[in-house]
Amino acid sequence: MRKRPLLYVVVCWIAGNAAASMLPAGRILAAWAGVSLLLAAALMSGRWSWKHLIMLWVTLVLGGANWEWNDFRNVSVLPQALGMPSARLEELAVAAEGTIVSTVERDGDRVDFTVKLDSIRSSGSPAASLSNGGEDKSATPTSPDGTIGSGHAAVAGPTHGETIAVQLKLQAEQEIAVVASWRRGDRVILNGTLTSPPGARNFGGFDYRAYLRNRHIHWLLKVAGTGQVDASPPAARSFRTLLRWNDDVRAQLGAELESLFRKKDAGYLKGLIIGMQDELDPATYRQFSRLGLTHILAISGMHVAVYAGFLLFLLSRLRFTRETALTVTLLLVPAYVLLSGAGPSVVRAGLMSMITLYAARMGVLKDGMHILAASALLMLVWEPYFLQNVSFQLSFLVTAGLMVYVPHAMPLVAALPRRLGSAVAVTLVAQLVSFPLTIYYFNQFALLSFAANLVLVPFITFAVLPTGTAALLLGRIWPAGAKALAHAVEWMNDATFYAVEWTGRYAGITIWRSPSLLWIALYYTLLYALLRVLKYHAEIWDAPLYAEDETRPLKGLQPSSKAPHSAAAFPGDLERARTLIRYRIAAAVLAGGFAILLYAGYRPERLSPGGSVSFLDVGQGDSMLITTPEGAHILVDGGGTMSYGSKEAWRIRRSPYEVGAKTLVPLLKKRGIHRLDAVILTHGDQDHAGGLQAVLEEIPVSALLFNGTLAEREEYIKLMKTALDRGVKLYGVHRGMDLSPDGSAKLSFLWPEPLNPAGTKVPVLEKQNPASVVFRLDISGTSFLFTGDIDTESEERMISAVRASRETAFPVDVLKVAHHGSKSSTGGVWLEFWKPRAAVISAGVNNLYGHPNGEVLERLSAARTTVFRTDQHGEIQMRVLPEGISVRHKLEGK
Repeated sequence: MRKRPLLYVVVCWIAGNAAASMLPAGRILAAWAGVSLLLAAALMSGRWSWKHLIMLWVTLVLGGANWEWNDFRNVSVLPQALGMPSARLEELAVAAEGTIVSTVERDGDRVDFTVKLDSIRSSGSPAASLSNGGEDKSATPTSPDGTIGSGHAAVAGPTHGETIAVQLKLQAEQEIAVVASWRRGDRVILNGTLTSPPGARNFGGFDYRAYLRNRHIHWLLKVAGTGQVDASPPAARSFRTLLRWNDDVRAQLGAELESLFRKKDAGYLKGLIIGMQDELDPATYRQFSRLGLTHILAISGMHVAVYAGFLLFLLSRLRFTRETALTVTLLLVPAYVLLSGAGPSVVRAGLMSMITLYAARMGVLKDGMHILAASALLMLVWEPYFLQNVSFQLSFLVTAGLMVYVPHAMPLVAALPRRLGSAVAVTLVAQLVSFPLTIYYFNQFALLSFAANLVLVPFITFAVLPTGTAALLLGRIWPAGAKALAHAVEWMNDATFYAVEWTGRYAGITIWRSPSLLWIALYYTLLYALLRVLKYHAEIWDAPLYAEDETRPLKGLQPSSKAPHSAAAFPGDLERARTLIRYRIAAAVLAGGFAILLYAGYRPERLSPGGSVSFLDVGQGDSMLITTPEGAHILVDGGGTMSYGSKEAWRIRRSPYEVGAKTLVPLLKKRGIHRLDAVILTHGDQDHAGGLQAVLEEIPVSALLFNGTLAEREEYIKLMKTALDRGVKLYGVHRGMDLSPDGSAKLSFLWPEPLNPAGTKVPVLEKQNPASVVFRLDISGTSFLFTGDIDTESEERMISAVRASRETAFPVDVLKVAHHGSKSSTGGVWLEFWKPRAAVISAGVNNLYGHPNGEVLERLSAARTTVFRTDQHGEIQMRVLPEGISVRHKLEGK
């Protein structure tokens, strides 16, 4: 505490922030009481100064209070400004006026930027001002009948207006040039529709609403075309003028890179040199991501260190004094932070560099942990929500980990040459320290990540980055020299991309479920203890047997080596051997505990010992995950994003939303599903099959079961080819077949009818719905019926077939309603035959088809069947327990 007071203060501040952000009010008070008792016990022990303990306790309380205060104020003022409740703001047409406060980013026909509002009104009504808070003289609240009336509306919240996210969809290609002229700081008047950001609809799914709230954004404004936007440059200079100039400089640098390099290389170098990642090739990003190399694509401490080091070297060569060189570099670091996008990681690195340079300039340079702590405190006081930013967490955690763990790892690589040993130690520690957060947020880890980072990161850092930067700087001064350097960089990029692609084939991708905070804490504790023990063992092992001033044995009598068994022949060496043995035992125990911890974290999520069925919310589509009592995982359908017709080239987005890649695969990984024992594709329609393409590409699958037919659709053919290329076994299933993944679960296939055995080709069937795979799942004494998209005619034929085969049709506990609740399915005869106690309907929110149909809901109600709907409840999880089925759903529903 006496050596590093600031470090302890910052740790307590972060702990207070974290506790307040994660715990409800009641638990915060309980946690506060528990910490107070612990500090009181420490005070009574007499080992700690009461002044230090009080300081830590106050810091902890202030950290929690700071978070609560900021979180309490982080609310939308639009309901007060418009004089109506939040629910009525949904799809409300408004006219808004404000200032663009972010860069304007375009992807295909979509444009995104944020606006700080000055005023807003519902279309055709007086504006409600948001400036300076207090009473609003122009806001007009609604009358009891919902119309806009006269009067005043009080305005609360931020003193400079509220920030909203604008999503503009371009209507014509000519509008691209209009959008390209918009800059940060422009005054805009917009006409659009308000909507609230969607929250997570699946357990563990991405919460876009929380993501935007952490950026103080509560509403989206959807605008149709540039004709609904009136933009003009700012009338007066302000701080945003500097940011506007900075955006222009970044745009010019990006254009210079485009003129020097090929398209793929330009997008890659924009991210590497100036932090513009929006044009990075998605396939390249995925390849880097598989190997854990995405950190090299974002501006971070490495880039700032190279930049500052180059400046100091250059200034020293120009005969600047040490003090002057430090001062000039200190002043130029913020310019690089701005030019590189000012993300959390580069801000952290910039602050650390500036503090270090200032301390060196003043001759009071302290240790790195103090500098890191000061940087963290400054950033969290400025913006507490940085604490929940992935980039912030990884940046500070890895930096702190390198400072703490590398000294303990260095003795383990003492046999290697010094520089190689340092590189190995730093890379190994960075991998070990970042591992828990990597699997928590991204749920995968490549076994070859260490080797890829050890080889490629130095190559990119000390070869590609400087050469590419030099080419950029020479572009306007010496074009011929810049082009020569650009060709060299392109050659190096080709080598990099090839190495990444080749290594990615054999990367050994492992999938991990998101661990608990307790697991993460145990991981870092065991890692520190293990490295510390190994360090002490290495130091004793490598220590000389005799001090320099000791009298040594005569030649021929001295030990042949410094190993413990030979050292034991001399006085004192026996104790050394015993110490080494104790350290080896401790290391073995810690390594065993570490291995058990990793094994526990690697195991997939298990909702219930009796098995479970999760009806995932994939919008207007179907997807269900079955987990058997013995841990087999079966995915039924994969949803799919519907597309209508071909798009013009300018409308195509670099990374369009696709339900398989954006929703389904992340959910499966987050639950730690390493392999799917089977995928059942009920039929070939896009809203059932489309998402499975991403599943087959990202997750190992043992078998694909389908209805035995093909559909002449490009996406469906591609899916089947992918399955064959990846060695997935294909089975065409029909009525009468069974599948028993374990002793407590059985799948009985009831439809379609067996195919005509004549011929060897798989038949093509365009109307897939009537041939949907229908099966009954019996699991731990509970039954589920999965029905695809069959229609009432197929339902009646299936019932006749079951009766003709003299099979007993036991009532089912849960029915997956066919065809999203369409009126052409789930007839009265069908419900009478199966008598389901509960039913699940998978349908998209406000879908264009009107699913589920009112008549179907009436039939289910008449059959006294409890209905769950993904459009109202989000994901629906059903756990099989001895006493029955336990149901929970993500959303409150109706």
